[in-house]
Amino acid sequence: MTTFLWILLGGIAMSLLSLIGGVALILSEATLKKVLLPLVAFAAGSLMGGALFHMIPAALAGMPVITVFRFVAVGFVLFFALEQFLHWHHCHRASAECRKPLTYLILIGDGLHNFLGGLSIGAVFLADIRLGIAAWIAAAAHEVPQELGDFAVLVHGGWTSRQALLLNLLSGLTFLVGGLVAYAASQRMDVGWLVPLAAGNFLYIGASDLVPEVNKSHTLGASVLHFAVFAAGLGLLSALAAAGGHAGH
Repeated sequence: MTTFLWILLGGIAMSLLSLIGGVALILSEATLKKVLLPLVAFAAGSLMGGALFHMIPAALAGMPVITVFRFVAVGFVLFFALEQFLHWHHCHRASAECRKPLTYLILIGDGLHNFLGGLSIGAVFLADIRLGIAAWIAAAAHEVPQELGDFAVLVHGGWTSRQALLLNLLSGLTFLVGGLVAYAASQRMDVGWLVPLAAGNFLYIGASDLVPEVNKSHTLGASVLHFAVFAAGLGLLSALAAAGGHAGH
């Protein structure tokens, strides 16, 4: 399968993951909260593992160390800026405080996040298909709890369930657009710098956006569970790196 097809199919599959939010309709709010935090912990470990064990090593194989970490820093700061200046925050749980005005900000921020994610992961596929698959898995692990939470927030914010699914799907499609833009840009320029940029993106979301969510647990049992699931996500991406290698091997 060609790199273009990997990017196209990966983008479509990631966009369709936005429809998983509909599962929230059949879960009670208490059950949703119990399921979301372990998923968020797993996503945090997967994202950080993708950055540490796949993207950064691959980037180091083709760029000077200082250049790689400058791009990692830019990727980190870029997503910090998105949260600061767009007032965007991933809602990973249903919240009665989220109302319709905030839902617009969530959708705008989510669309930008998905576009940049597609741009970055498209570039990772261009660098190495196996690396792209690992990055896609890490990003998909993040999408599941995000979409469940976003769907619940949109419904609580006043949208119907059908509208919420449609809006989430439209927001998710920007991931596909980002991937196609990366592919088109690669025909005219080197987009390898997007790999460490994506690593910074993954590190920021994992460490700054997701870990604080799971750190809100107040019981020992929940804390142990969340740590174990976080370690499992980290370990999975480490195992994938050991089994399949990356562009730097």
